[in-house]
Amino acid sequence: MALAFVLSPFLVLFVGALLLMLAEALSPRKGGLALGATIVFLAGFMFSVGAWLYGVEDVPDKELVAPWLVVDRFAIFFDGLLCLGGALAALLAGGYLREHDIERGEFYSLLLFATLGAMMVASAGDLLVVVLGLETMSIGAYALTAFRRTSPRSSEGALKYFLLGSFAAALLLYGFALLYGATGHTDLAGIGEAIKTQGSSPMVVIALVLVLVGLVFKVSAVPFHMWTPDAYEGAPTPATTYMAAVVKCGAFAMLLRVLLTCFGDKASMSWSSGWPPVLAWIAVLTMTVANLVAGQQESVKRMLAYSSIAHAGYLLVGVVATMRAPQASASILFYLLTYVVSTAGAFGALILCGRKGAEAVTYEDLAGIGRRHPAAALAFSLFLVSLAGIPPTAGFFGKWFVFRAAMDAGFHVLTVIAFMNSVIGVYYYLRVLVFMYMREPAAGAPIATPMRSGYVSAALILSAVLVLALGILPSRSLDVAIKAASVFGG
Repeated sequence: MALAFVLSPFLVLFVGALLLMLAEALSPRKGGLALGATIVFLAGFMFSVGAWLYGVEDVPDKELVAPWLVVDRFAIFFDGLLCLGGALAALLAGGYLREHDIERGEFYSLLLFATLGAMMVASAGDLLVVVLGLETMSIGAYALTAFRRTSPRSSEGALKYFLLGSFAAALLLYGFALLYGATGHTDLAGIGEAIKTQGSSPMVVIALVLVLVGLVFKVSAVPFHMWTPDAYEGAPTPATTYMAAVVKCGAFAMLLRVLLTCFGDKASMSWSSGWPPVLAWIAVLTMTVANLVAGQQESVKRMLAYSSIAHAGYLLVGVVATMRAPQASASILFYLLTYVVSTAGAFGALILCGRKGAEAVTYEDLAGIGRRHPAAALAFSLFLVSLAGIPPTAGFFGKWFVFRAAMDAGFHVLTVIAFMNSVIGVYYYLRVLVFMYMREPAAGAPIATPMRSGYVSAALILSAVLVLALGILPSRSLDVAIKAASVFGG
């Protein structure tokens, strides 16, 4: 019974997804599916909180799911975070899909099943479960990207995402096969112990390179980021929100679980022959390229896409810091929490700023909206300020803890580069505020008109409360992240 309670977030989403599919098939009206999906996600979140409070350290019969699933606080933390991100995406979809006449029930089932895949990779203790969860999450994301069937841009973005994602998954699977050949294990703990005992052979090194390529692609880091802007721009905005928040969180959960469990030995984490220097260079490239390109975009949605790539770079700085400061993994988890609520809020505010036929797509579309519709502009401003890392919002403390962990680990140059990139990022975030409050639409130019939706408003209110709460009182959430990261010695 105790084991079932700890696994309840996964079970709730699985049963909820099946019931939602049944309701979609039997009911001619699709209006209640968004609310149903939101309730399932929030139920999963509440069961995650309950499992966290109950404790997972002394749960009997954990060996029944071992080594396939790992029952620990790291998995419970991501169960709650992924359910929270899924709930926000479902709320945004409830308003957006109806407004744009593309409301179909399979959208919400795809959200739920893709989230199940993300939860699997977060708690995976075996390579087979990693692959199964990764493909479940990815197939859902591919379908969500192509959800706007009549849009060539949506189809193009989905096709690029699918082809490149399949190629990256193949490299990851080949790396896993080499790990099995070199160690004789498919469980992550067994692989890590074998590498620590036997040392790194050429086969293990090749496997590490292939695994890194697959993992870096999934977090959309440079130079494996080219699919991201097209997929994010082509997808319906709630699907973009889901990919930027939930899929990225699942990818980082997988990256941390695989790297710190399989390749957590001193040789693999050394600066001379391990993965940290590779990730350090990737982090620098990711932050720099994404920020420079984001500043040149005219589409706000593409700007936010490159912004999400830049945030992956900041998170990779924290991953690099784990080689000398194990507590850095806690800062990554806290950053992901602040990133999810800020990103969901930013895309939600963009949805709110434009109804069908008068959407807010470019910077010019947002000109003067601060005077015409101050509530929508204020919501957008709050989330952009948080993404920029300006106090007293959640984004400030997310970056502060990651940068401080990197400084404590002795990566001063890397931290300075990350800080400079963060300053560069402020430019394109504040540029949106300049257009909203200090510009007026050109004569004859289309004017974005905010939509009215209780679903979207509820998502924005929830995101805003969390952004401010995490910014004003970050200590309790940081303590939770520290406990979750303690499974890796953080």
